[in-house]
Amino acid sequence: MCGIHGLIQLDGRAVESQWLTAMGDITAHRGPDDEGQHIDGDCGIAMRRLSIIDLSGGHQPLSSADGQVWLVCNGEIYNYRELRQELIARGHSFKTHSDSEVLLQGYLAWGDAVVERLNGMFDFALWDARSRRLLIGRDPLGVKPLYVLQDGQRLGFATEAKALLKLPGVRAELNREALPDYLHLGYVPAPLSLFKGIRKLPPATLLSVQGGQVKEWRYWRLSDQNVRVDRTATREDWLARTREHLERAVRMQMVADVPIGAFLSGGVDSSAVVAYMAQQSSQPIRTYAIGFEGGAAETLYNELPFARQVSQLFGTEHHEIVVKPDVVGLLPKLLWHMDEPLADSAFITTYLVSQFARQDVKVILSGVGGDELFGGYRRYLGDHYAAKWGAIPGPLRRVASAVAGYLPADRHAKWLNVLRLAKGFIQTAELDSDSRYRHYVQVLGREGVKALLLDGAGTHDALGAALAAAPRSDALTRLLAVDAETQLPDDLLMLTDKMSMAVSLECRVPLLDPELVAMAASMPADIKIAGGQLKHVLKAALAEKLPQDILHRAKRGFGTPMGAWLKASLQPLLQGLLAPEVIRARGWLAPEPVQRLMAEHQAAKADHTDVLLALLNLEVWARLYLDGRDPASLADEFHAMLKR
Repeated sequence: MCGIHGLIQLDGRAVESQWLTAMGDITAHRGPDDEGQHIDGDCGIAMRRLSIIDLSGGHQPLSSADGQVWLVCNGEIYNYRELRQELIARGHSFKTHSDSEVLLQGYLAWGDAVVERLNGMFDFALWDARSRRLLIGRDPLGVKPLYVLQDGQRLGFATEAKALLKLPGVRAELNREALPDYLHLGYVPAPLSLFKGIRKLPPATLLSVQGGQVKEWRYWRLSDQNVRVDRTATREDWLARTREHLERAVRMQMVADVPIGAFLSGGVDSSAVVAYMAQQSSQPIRTYAIGFEGGAAETLYNELPFARQVSQLFGTEHHEIVVKPDVVGLLPKLLWHMDEPLADSAFITTYLVSQFARQDVKVILSGVGGDELFGGYRRYLGDHYAAKWGAIPGPLRRVASAVAGYLPADRHAKWLNVLRLAKGFIQTAELDSDSRYRHYVQVLGREGVKALLLDGAGTHDALGAALAAAPRSDALTRLLAVDAETQLPDDLLMLTDKMSMAVSLECRVPLLDPELVAMAASMPADIKIAGGQLKHVLKAALAEKLPQDILHRAKRGFGTPMGAWLKASLQPLLQGLLAPEVIRARGWLAPEPVQRLMAEHQAAKADHTDVLLALLNLEVWARLYLDGRDPASLADEFHAMLKR
């Protein structure tokens, strides 16, 4: 695990070492153990290393025996031992025991197609001096991020966008094209980034530069071409396959030469990971959980009793942290690490529990991805309940629709949250499946975005593009594929990577093992979600390992009671950072709609937690990157706002 970065001069000029050094210094948190670079005239590749496998011998860049091919790689390749044996049988010799070297030797054996043989999370850069060709790439699900800067003279790449800002002549500017999608979805979808001139390399994508020509292509995606829903297997077949793939994925991802642990919330996904880890280990597994101090809203997000129950069941070495986070002090620091703002408060929780776990371990396993694979979100039930809604007499439906607009909503109060969910369903029940899905995942509707922006809503629509490319053979698989193309890599996996690496902790996601993903994609919807039960097959497969009250308890996201905080302790910060004069000075948004959103949220007329957090974090990001403010000085300024 590390961070990679580099540069190729399209105009043939030589790369200077100090440029690579500056890029590495700004991302030293990703690799405090080691660093290295290789420059060959107009191309330079470099890395910062967090040593996990082959601690003494895995220095990068790695090179071929003749010194003609060089590699830097971030992440882990879990099937490296199998690939290593295959390559040795073909006559290849290895200098190290590093997992990354199989990518280098695999390239020598199979060329660009090596990526199709890798099971892992990675981004990499490979310089082939024989053909003067640079190849960079990203893993199939986008677990590891990769940013690209390209202008007429050069192409730079880095695991974090801030490294590209260290190149000569580059300065942070807002990408106005990305702003509509950010306000619509609460994150910036690939290939866009919020920095002008910098883009994300999408998941499962390779990019080559040779002779001044840049080529980019996808090598895999969930589509009609490679997703075949298997309707011949029985329910028992699927249960057996699910158990087999879970066991194999967790076993493969437990390989490390350093201490390893697991995040444990007491939910189905993290509990499944811990269950299979315990099965594989002769020693107690180290588990880490987080809870919040405070009132009713904080209690709603406190999952510690469930985590304790699972810990006791599997005899883990359990560690808990109960926090009342200094959100005002954390926001500048964490958004600096994030590179881009987002509306998912889970980045705060992920950072705090990562920081806690890093005191003991260097590698952590997480349950991220289980909802996307096995159907764990309420939005996947849209078609199921729409059919029931259609059976209600028309006059009653019309009355309910008229009343729904007046229902209060607040996700941090039990009954107001029920009304929020009912309101959302009723308002979308008559829509087609794609439109209903969009409504469920959006932070703000496209008409609302248009009203907010001074220059209109823009033309880019990442969600529309993902829906157009998604498979149509199975309605649920279609929605899961859209999630895998958008929210999963650009929100959940992005924050997981950035927040764990902020404290130099490697976070692995075994539920996103490529073979497990392929198996889940081939599973029919009525197996994944049977009779309206989310994650039906996963829960059934785990029935002999986990108690029923864990398998069937109410779902709670891994976030914070941010909506409640915005009404109370964080209200002065919200009012200060989104004041009309501040918004006018930026020149991006209309102040009046922002004030209306704040007023409606405060009065519980609507739950605007996500869009208000998106707007708040956008302003913090602008002060950090566009205004060049230091995170510590911003934290002091924000604390002063609370005292006024």
